[in-house]
Amino acid sequence: MTSHESGPLAGARVATRLPAGDLDRARRFHAGALGLEPVDERPGGLLYRCRGVDFVVFRSTGTSPGTFTQTAFEVDDIEVAVAELKRRGVAFEDVDAPGFRTRDGIAEIEGSYPSKGARGERGAWFRDSEGNLLGIGELVR
Repeated sequence: MTSHESGPLAGARVATRLPAGDLDRARRFHAGALGLEPVDERPGGLLYRCRGVDFVVFRSTGTSPGTFTQTAFEVDDIEVAVAELKRRGVAFEDVDAPGFRTRDGIAEIEGSYPSKGARGERGAWFRDSEGNLLGIGELVR
C-alpha cells in the first residue's frame, strides 16, 4: 500500500447518492432519457450500475441546490453521447465560466489529472428530473 492509500477508506468503493422528490418520476427519466434501468431496488431506492460503478437514486424530502456536478459519466465519445441524449429529450446547460465555455453543449477543458494520461477533457452538463446536475466527460488524449 502506498502512502496515498493508507487511510481506512482507501480500499472502499465509492457510490454516488442522488436525491429524488418523486422516485417514480426519477425512474422514468433514467429509463427514457438516459436508457438506464435499475439493477436492483428497495423501498425508497433505485440502484443503477454503469461499468461496475454504482449510483443510487433515493426518495428524499431534501434537495440538492443543483449548483455543482453531483455525478458524472465518463464516456468514450462525448459527441455521440450528447447527440443521443438530446434525441431523447435531455436539455444541456450552457456554461460560461473562467477557463471554459460550452459550444453546442460541450466544453473544452484544459488539463487533466496526470494519472489519467490525458491532456484535457471535454464536458457537458444536464439536469435530471429532480434538478440534480449531472455531467458527461470524455478524456482528450
